[in-house]
Order: sequence, then structure tokens, then C-alpha cells
Amino acid sequence: MANLKDIIAYILQNYPSNMKHELSNARVTKMVYLADWRNCLRSKGQVSDIKWYFDNFGPFVWDVKTKAEEFPEIFEVRSEKNMYGSLKTIFRMKDDSFKPKLTNSEKKSIDHIIDVSSKKYWDDFIKLVYSTHPVASSDRYSYLDLEKNAKEYRKLRDA
Repeated sequence: MANLKDIIAYILQNYPSNMKHELSNARVTKMVYLADWRNCLRSKGQVSDIKWYFDNFGPFVWDVKTKAEEFPEIFEVRSEKNMYGSLKTIFRMKDDSFKPKLTNSEKKSIDHIIDVSSKKYWDDFIKLVYSTHPVASSDRYSYLDLEKNAKEYRKLRDA
């Protein structure tokens, strides 16, 4: 399991340059969720150690923002107005020389999520998150067990 600091840095460093303005707390958090889910589907367990909670806004926790704020020498965390005038938290790398420590397997899952999600506008990105088996098969206001959900999903898929 990777350190969340390394996962965040890897996403920020490898997301397409022309799309980095999209790297809000909500998007990065859901990308970590998707990477965790992807890695569980590959029978590798979660990439992160996050205990995912399904609330009104899908799988969401404050862990990503909190971790980024713990390392102001590596990350810039700031508020910007979105196109509707509401504030959103944006992440940027402050130290581009930082080298995330991830296994090749962890990188492979994150790379897949970067590739898929960077091609989607917000609405389609959220549809992707909500279409995942853990969200589609769980009750709101509950914790998600991604490894258990991956086993269930593989059984359903292979039946």
C-alpha cells in the first residue's frame, strides 16, 4: 500500500499539462478512489489506505486534502472560484523534483485512471464513479469495502 502523499504527487505530476486546472480536491479524491477500485479488481488490494465512505457526493473523504495540506513544501493547496462562482480547492505541485515512491503495479492502476478520467468532463467523470460496483451496490452513508466488492464483482462478471 502506498503513502497517500506519493499517490497525490503521482497524479499531479502525470495528469496531462493542459488539463491540470481540473485537479480539484473532489476530482483528485475520486481519482484515488478509482485507482483503489482498479487495483482491487486486479486482485492487488487498494493503492491507498483510505477507508472510503459513500455520502451524498459518492465516495468521499477529507484524507486527500488533509494529506496535501500536511506537506506545504510539496503541494500548493488553494481556493479558486469555479465557473458557477463557488469556491473549489485546487492542488498543484510546489516541488516538481519530488519523486513518489510507488510500485509498478500501483503506477499501472493510477495511470489507467489518469488516462480514462482526463478525457472526461466533470459530469461524465462523476457518472464513471457512480457506475462502479461499490457505489452502485451499496447504501449511501456506509463505508465501502473495495476488496470485498471486487470479489463480488468478479463472481458476477464470471457467472
